[in-house]
This record gives sequence, C-alpha cells and structure tokens, in this order.
Amino acid sequence: MIDFHTHTFPSAVSEKILAKLSRLSHTKYFTDGSVEGLCASMKEASIDYSVNLPVMTKPEQVEKVNGALIADKDRLFQKGIITFGGIHPDYIDYKKELIRLRQNGILGIKIHPAYQNTDIDNIKMMRIIDFASEQGLIILTHAGIDVGIYDRNYASAKQILKIIDAVHPKKFVLAHMGNWGCWEDVERDLAGADVYFDTAFALGVVTPDKSSSNPPYLSTNLSDEDFVRIVKKHGTEKILFATDSPWEDQKDYVARIKRLPLTKTEQTMIFSKNAEKLLF
Repeated sequence: MIDFHTHTFPSAVSEKILAKLSRLSHTKYFTDGSVEGLCASMKEASIDYSVNLPVMTKPEQVEKVNGALIADKDRLFQKGIITFGGIHPDYIDYKKELIRLRQNGILGIKIHPAYQNTDIDNIKMMRIIDFASEQGLIILTHAGIDVGIYDRNYASAKQILKIIDAVHPKKFVLAHMGNWGCWEDVERDLAGADVYFDTAFALGVVTPDKSSSNPPYLSTNLSDEDFVRIVKKHGTEKILFATDSPWEDQKDYVARIKRLPLTKTEQTMIFSKNAEKLLF
C-alpha cells in the first residue's frame, strides 16, 4: 500500500509548523509532522510506503532543502518513505537543480502554486513543468483551492488544461482529486484528461481544529457517491491513493477508500498498482 501524498518536517520545528498551519486552515492534524510520527502512522495503517512532498515557499530554500533530502534519501527509504524534491518558480537555475535531483535518484518534485504565490500557468511554472517532464521526473502539484489560502485558485481546472495542452507533461499528478473544492470543474473539465489524480484530503468530512473558533473553508469534501463517479469517469488506472498526512489520519483514510463500492481489482490499482508504475 502506497500513500502518494504526505508531509514531514524537521522534528525540532514540526509541531510549531503544524500549529501555525492548523490555525490558518482551521483543520486538525493527526501526527506531529515528524518522520517518526509518519512512520508510526504508517505502521498503524498498514501502509508500506509514503511519498514525502516538500514545499519550497522561498527560492533560497531550494538548494539547502533538496540537498538535505538527497543526503537522507536512503535512510528515509529504509523507513518506507520515498522523498520527492521541490522547486520554487523564482529559483533561477531550475534546470541545473532538476538535473541534480534526477541524477541523485529523486523521482519527482512537488510544486504548490498557492504557497508559492504563482499561478500554475505562469511561464515560470510552465518552464519548470516542461523541463522536469523532459527529465522523466514526476510532477505533483497542489490543484484547486488551498484550505489555508482560499482567496483565489492558483491552479484552476482551466489553468491546468492550458498546461496539459501546451506542455503535455508525461507524469503529471493533480493533488486533491484534480482540483480541491471545485468538484464540478473536475467532473466537467478534468476527468478523463491525461493526468493522475491523487485522493489526498478529498473524501469525507473535514476535521476541524477544535481550538479554533472558525470552521474550515469546507466542512465536507466529496461524498462517497461523487468520489466514485469521478473515479469511474477519470479512469481507475489514473487514481493514486493519498491522504495528505498529517492533515488526515492514514488509518481512517484507508478505511474510507475500502468502504467504497469498488471492485477488489480497482482498489488494488488505487492503493498500490498505479503508484508502483510511477515509482518502481
């Protein structure tokens, strides 16, 4: 079983970071955000591998964070964690950095248009996606509204279709079932496109942070019925199981997928086979 979308932070600052993000999003976190916390969660959920996705919020973070992840890659893999690298649209020497990641065995990158304050169809983002695809890297992007930054959509269905048409990225993964919070756009415009959807933070009730007086941006994600309908329209072979841990409980999220009216073959594709084709 492979969770294609998780996050970890350095142990010394992980809880501080999560507390801040929780306040912004008004949502609960389920681990302490550390590698050890993720490993404990994986064991409880019977998850074999988790993909770790760093988010570069500043261009000056790129080389240092990627360097640390490269150095720690093998140790993390022994724990069942497959780490991706990251890139920022304002990082100038992006080609050299993407080549460095590939040459050091990093399989993909995470981009986050909202946290990077750059529309996904901005020319800087398009160049990164194009070159990363040329290098054979998986490109996983946050797609749709962000629960903590909901003033605008930096990666809308319309913008993503522009990327697909112009760049044709070979291994393009849209987080949060294609476009978080914009489910009608997903079903109408993106389902069936030549991209993968990951299931992170997209199915069921959103758990609020009880210490906050404000509710989350959305109280519910996709219902079981709507989720399955989109899966069928998009194609089960293009769906990747993902949780967005620590923002969902991995064990509970596994149970949510297992309760859906999908065949055993379809569930196996979602939980493992589709991811295996990309990662191994």
